[in-house]
Amino acid sequence: MAIPKLTSYSLPAAAELPTNKVKWTLEPQRAALLIHDMQAYFLNFWGENSPLVNQVVENIARLRAYCKAQGIPVFYTAQPNQQSDEDRALLNDMWGPGLNKHQEQQKIVDALAPDANDHVLTKWRYSAFVRSQLESTLKEMGRDQLIITGVYAHIGCLTTATDAFMRNI
Repeated sequence: MAIPKLTSYSLPAAAELPTNKVKWTLEPQRAALLIHDMQAYFLNFWGENSPLVNQVVENIARLRAYCKAQGIPVFYTAQPNQQSDEDRALLNDMWGPGLNKHQEQQKIVDALAPDANDHVLTKWRYSAFVRSQLESTLKEMGRDQLIITGVYAHIGCLTTATDAFMRNI
């Protein structure tokens, strides 16, 4: 089974979002930005010229520019294009071979391409913390706020956010 073709939808407006339960405020000197799953492979499931994907990429590009201007470090997740069956494990049952069959789609989309100052994490599971240096690098940098953006918010972004919360980030 592979990821099914997806259909576009409207992103929620600010008034449609739930009320924030906490009063946390962004402190640039404590924050890091994580751009999750923005590889061509994951975006292609919405089809070519998807208005939703175009809007998401534009929004993330603006957020990235803001973070860079504030001195907030930027991290990316990138699934490798060569994964053994042992590495993929149950992901093979759920989603098939993934990038193993689509190596040409491993690249992060051009509009969000990492630069020399960014950190690209190899993503092995939904959470960006699994088998990566994310937590240790954040600690070394003195960062304990994580801004998470990307696609598949119901899986990867949510799992990473939960994992961050459990690590007091």
